[in-house]
Amino acid sequence: MRRLPRAFYARDAISVARDLIGCLFVHAGPEDVTAVRLVEVEAYRGDQDPGSHGFRGPSPRTRTMFGPPGHLYVYFTYGMHWCANVVCDREGVCEAVLLRAGEPAEGLDMMRVRRPGIADDRLLAAGPARLTLAMGIGKPHDGASLLRGGSMWCAEDEATERHRARAVWTRRIGLAAGRGDDLEWRRVIPGHPHASRRR
Repeated sequence: MRRLPRAFYARDAISVARDLIGCLFVHAGPEDVTAVRLVEVEAYRGDQDPGSHGFRGPSPRTRTMFGPPGHLYVYFTYGMHWCANVVCDREGVCEAVLLRAGEPAEGLDMMRVRRPGIADDRLLAAGPARLTLAMGIGKPHDGASLLRGGSMWCAEDEATERHRARAVWTRRIGLAAGRGDDLEWRRVIPGHPHASRRR
């Protein structure tokens, strides 16, 4: 397993989203190690993208998105959920990739504890809020480094390229009309049982 270097993240969000599919996202927390294989992500591109939190420039909420690449941007949504994004490009430029869904790869028992009442393991991390719940990610992790020495990271292994090769681009999910809902910046393995479901 090879932890991804800073250079991987120091690119536009489209390129990073394309190459994150099939990678492992790992959280070595105080209780246990959990990991998912990423099967669905979405790119967001700052002032080019009305669907991005950074479309109108930096704010206290979005300052992490304008920071250096290779960090996690974690935000609260719908008054109840946390979502995690990988910050891309260069400092001062707002590009990020939302981690939408993953297939549990390590720490399955801990994920079940964190998501009580979920009878089907396919649903443990099948959505951006589900993924953060399963992996124990919340507000304290906003700005966390994914680089050497951090407790979270993305990595490639021998199965990554096989998964990447199956992925396609589609429209993003959950955006209002006129807010970038027409942009095909969602990268997903079609039909994957651990991908999120459209409502």
